[in-house]
Amino acid sequence: MDLEKNIFKSHNPRRIAASVKHSAETSHRRKGTPFQLAMSMLNFYTNRAGKNFSAGQKSILSHTKIELRREFGRI
Repeated sequence: MDLEKNIFKSHNPRRIAASVKHSAETSHRRKGTPFQLAMSMLNFYTNRAGKNFSAGQKSILSHTKIELRREFGRI
């Protein structure tokens, strides 16, 4: 999956979710559904790079998960 450069540094959860969703839907290298791929990528990034984030950035990424669920109609 090819992500927009520096997308996870954005301060807008909706923008991050929309970008990750677009990347997941257009990717041809996936085994699961676009939702699974997008959520997996978000969790992977949060778990790997998240240990160096401020509380504010961690909060943005947790809100991004909620926005991603909304974008895919899972809420």
